[in-house]
Amino acid sequence: MKRVKLVVAYDGTAYHGWQLQPNALTIEGELNKALSALLGEEIQVTGASRTDAGVHALCNIAVFDTESLIPAEKISYALNQRLPEDIRIQSSEQTDADFHPRHCRSRKTYEYRILNARFPLPTRRLYSYFTYIPLDIQKMRQGADFLKGEHDFASFCSPASAVESTVRTIYELNVEKVQEEIILRVCGSGFLYNMVRIIAGTLIEAGRGRIEPEQVRRILEAKDRRMAGPTAPACGLTLVKYEFDPESDGGCYKNTGNTAEL
Repeated sequence: MKRVKLVVAYDGTAYHGWQLQPNALTIEGELNKALSALLGEEIQVTGASRTDAGVHALCNIAVFDTESLIPAEKISYALNQRLPEDIRIQSSEQTDADFHPRHCRSRKTYEYRILNARFPLPTRRLYSYFTYIPLDIQKMRQGADFLKGEHDFASFCSPASAVESTVRTIYELNVEKVQEEIILRVCGSGFLYNMVRIIAGTLIEAGRGRIEPEQVRRILEAKDRRMAGPTAPACGLTLVKYEFDPESDGGCYKNTGNTAEL
């Protein structure tokens, strides 16, 4: 028996998220089906970030156990021949038998893209949120500053989330403008369900002038989801980077509840 780690990229448009669901198309379900057919045994992958419906990823992490004699590094090539075109394995490698991607100290980086233009562009409709209302990027940056560091992000968490703690750490939260596109780039230790999309929706409200940037601090302190802005559409969100902490003996530890739930 060996454990194999996959780096998975996907366009989430057609999927009901990462996590396996009955009677729904999911990334996890497609991986399980393709791997089981390839390796001739029942395979169930475990993913690091359980991205929501419509969310994209460049580098989600998954692991699975197998008795197959196929070298781990060759599985990616064979698997890509069986997967739909909107899911592609970027690498595969054998890893430690006790490696679990949800029980690892890590940094995850997401980008939320906003097309702020007079008219929408069809080629960006699946990967950005469009608004023709001018956004004040300076106000968005000022609001973002209040969210950096370790805080209780209960105001930025979907009520449907069931977690022991809503305290998370944001290491970086940058707002940049490239031509007509505004990019929110957020790096953190982990994210609550819909957390990045609620942050994006709240900062968009600040950019529109509907709330003052200083109100973001009060929203954070309120610990009340009703105080924050709307949940921005999933199409603008992509997991762009996943880093394991090199100072924690490979990044992993056992029997913890510190899981990514975005």
